[in-house]
Amino acid sequence: MLAIVLLLALPFCTAESASSYAGSTVADSYPPPGATNTAVDTYFPDASQVGYAGPTPTGAEPAAIVTAVPFSKVEGVFPLSRPNSADDADTTFNVMRQWGNFAPMYSVDSFGLLDASPVIPEGCGINAVHLLMRHGARYPASDEPEPSQFASKIHAAASKKGFSVTGNLEFLATWTYKLGANNLTPYGRESLFSNGVAFRYRYGKLLNAFTDLPVFRTTSQDRMLDSALNFAAGFFELRTYETDYHQEIIIEKINFNNTLAPFQVCPNANSDDIGNYGDTKTSEWADIYLQDARRRLQPMIQGLNLTIDLLIDMQELCAFETVALGYSKFCDLFTEEEWEGYEYYVDLDFWYSCGPGNPTAAAQGLGYVQELVSRLTHTPINVWNSSTNSTLDSSNITFPLNQPIYVDFTHDVVLASVATALNFTSLAATGPLPADHIPPHRSYISSQIAPFSGQLVAQVLSCPASEEPTHIRFLLNDGVMPLTGIHGCTEDPNGLCALPSFISGMHERIGQIDFAHDCFANYTMPDPDNIMDGRCPR
Repeated sequence: MLAIVLLLALPFCTAESASSYAGSTVADSYPPPGATNTAVDTYFPDASQVGYAGPTPTGAEPAAIVTAVPFSKVEGVFPLSRPNSADDADTTFNVMRQWGNFAPMYSVDSFGLLDASPVIPEGCGINAVHLLMRHGARYPASDEPEPSQFASKIHAAASKKGFSVTGNLEFLATWTYKLGANNLTPYGRESLFSNGVAFRYRYGKLLNAFTDLPVFRTTSQDRMLDSALNFAAGFFELRTYETDYHQEIIIEKINFNNTLAPFQVCPNANSDDIGNYGDTKTSEWADIYLQDARRRLQPMIQGLNLTIDLLIDMQELCAFETVALGYSKFCDLFTEEEWEGYEYYVDLDFWYSCGPGNPTAAAQGLGYVQELVSRLTHTPINVWNSSTNSTLDSSNITFPLNQPIYVDFTHDVVLASVATALNFTSLAATGPLPADHIPPHRSYISSQIAPFSGQLVAQVLSCPASEEPTHIRFLLNDGVMPLTGIHGCTEDPNGLCALPSFISGMHERIGQIDFAHDCFANYTMPDPDNIMDGRCPR
């Protein structure tokens, strides 16, 4: 009798029938209609009308990149909630760092130079800095329909009889799709503002060398412009930033030359068989690493077949919901091993679609490299054989050559392509990525190359400190990059390369890259694809 009572007292795991709105799309709009009543504006005068600001003397510009030891790393993601994995086996395991290009930027410890620091080497001086930065965290892009398609399939299944969820998937019974498209999330805006503040702390002293207002560049895409403006508001000052610099906005559209969006003038970069070759490799790998997840999760949902593609959508939703809403229940559906599998899934895509393994990658990065050399040598570009814009880059107004600080905003795939064009061979050190297993100690990790708010910094230095620059080195997401893949640059524990040697090596690299052929010629991908320098084999 006691056993029967105990049995009746046990909770039963029953399937949850879905609500009729499960998987539907929810969108909010602010400010509310009618709230912008200009008739009351006179009640809220701005600061210039109110006055009484108090004394505002300025202090000296900071130069933390010279003086700050130890270096302040990017490690947190406040105010986002850090997700757990399904097994949560290792409390130090960071799910967010397995999101590839959807990961928030974090400081990379090393690309092989174990003792190098982002703080400039002792005895050196900072003469100039070049920043190439990816936009901040965003909603899914228009060419990433998978998360919204997952929602549509849930909604369609929930509208029919026989759909139910239980266990870890029970939340889908009332889950709705709350993501926008293309533009920055609140965290994306905050990240860019904070990065602007951080850049001022590190390189603010270089502002003293300006004789005119800086020119910063971005593209016309909404998230690109918002990233640039949020960064500028942090770097300068919220109330004055619009008059503290010039914001150049370059049209981002097919057939418009733009080194910050070079794929728009490289047809092969947009073709399924060349530009999207990574999709072939990722499909092979997904069929391997997600089989256990499929067997584990399918019994928890009736009325919908959890395909491998849907499971990838769920992993992407974990990332997108977290950076948009602060938290996602999709994250702890997958084990640490499955999250490592997802990171590698993205690595494969980047390597074979816009990295060292794609024949258009170097060609896409070529234009920015040409601009970098032009800025370093203070010499106008006179050959137009890439994505450079002859109208803008021929003008010393829109393309000045005498700035101590350069700031450009771009996309994830462009960061990867520029790293390839610069011939950062340490990223390709372990060779082409296999599609059937994760190689140990691989050198190419997409979250370390092109995360949200990812950044490539070129520090132009004088060693010893003087007015004339003598060396250059690169930081990729705070990790010091070895430059031994560039002809003339020798091994150096701090990643330094003599500036004349670097410029000579870049001229050689530029001469090797055939933009016209790699972007426009009719060719097929080599099989096997053993490309490691981002150029089409000839």
